[in-house]
Amino acid sequence: MTNLFRNCCLAILLTSCAGTPTAREQAGPGSRREATAIVANLRRIVTPMGVERLEKIRIGGIDQWVSIRGVDRANPVLLMLHGGPGFVSMPTSWYFQRGWEEYFTVIQWDQRGAGKTYLANDPSAVAATMTAERLIADTEEMIHWARKELGKEKIFLLGHSWGSYLGLSVAQRHPEWLHAYIGMGQATDVLESERRGWRFAMDRARAAGNEEAIRELQSIAPYAAHGAALELPVVAIQRKWLGFYGGQVHGRTGGQAEAEGFALSPEYTDAELASVWTANELSEEKLFPAVLRADFSNVTRLECPMLLFNGRHDYNVSASVAAEWFERLHAPIKHLVWFENSAHEIMNEEPGKMLLSLVRYARPIAEAAGDAPKPAPRDAATGAR
Repeated sequence: MTNLFRNCCLAILLTSCAGTPTAREQAGPGSRREATAIVANLRRIVTPMGVERLEKIRIGGIDQWVSIRGVDRANPVLLMLHGGPGFVSMPTSWYFQRGWEEYFTVIQWDQRGAGKTYLANDPSAVAATMTAERLIADTEEMIHWARKELGKEKIFLLGHSWGSYLGLSVAQRHPEWLHAYIGMGQATDVLESERRGWRFAMDRARAAGNEEAIRELQSIAPYAAHGAALELPVVAIQRKWLGFYGGQVHGRTGGQAEAEGFALSPEYTDAELASVWTANELSEEKLFPAVLRADFSNVTRLECPMLLFNGRHDYNVSASVAAEWFERLHAPIKHLVWFENSAHEIMNEEPGKMLLSLVRYARPIAEAAGDAPKPAPRDAATGAR
């Protein structure tokens, strides 16, 4: 071996070893606290114009928690309205959201009675205030706060599932506040959605010869019949088998993986994590009846742009019902984006396409309005920026 070759090999070895953790450092985290610290450090915002805030703000007369994250304050603001009711998205945002933060300043908000906000107030006192109209008013106040706090005339509003009920309600009332409304798992004619979800589950159960599922689903028939009230225990049976056959998360038997991901959230204390499902149950009890009564079939026009992100396999909130409604909708700009490998949890099921779709369809609206840094010019030869 020549001296030159020996020296090169030694240099490579030393360079590699310099950045390699010791055996002690390579050991996995010994606690949830250590694990979440790793996640927090990995996704830390370090850019000079970045923002990384986790704080309580006063909305609707109570303390409500928000996370605000982005690499450039000049980017447009995107407020996400979580689903459920009460199924907060902040605890898994460490997984699906980091790419969004390159192009948007993203606000995650734990709504009244949900997530971190549940323990920030007296739950028994807040419970009496949890109505659909109060949550819509909270959303309006939240948008007003975000626009003022971040110096934006307009923002993007993304509503997921229950959040799409709030989001579409606000988009109807205040289109002038929004660059666009983005619906995902969009609630439209909810009882028709429920009927199609039941039919999906029953068809799959019969095809599989699953006698238990057939018996339980038949016990709640006729499900979501016209003029009949739906009770939560009945809905739970439909959701049980709908989820089992991949109508909630495509290719899985429910949302367990996402729920387990909550444990890695740096935003949540142990106490908040322990109470998150109690908060979810409270939100469902107080707000789900309003969801079941929702019917936006008569909404045929929006005065702001609208994007519909639709999971091809979503039966939790029927993608086909939403697409049929969207076909009839008139808006200044509208785009329907199908996610072929997703059901209801699009941002977790196809996070790459979710990011691409936000950048391709949403951000140009803000750029055209002068609310985003101008993209770098393309190279004439390669087309790259």
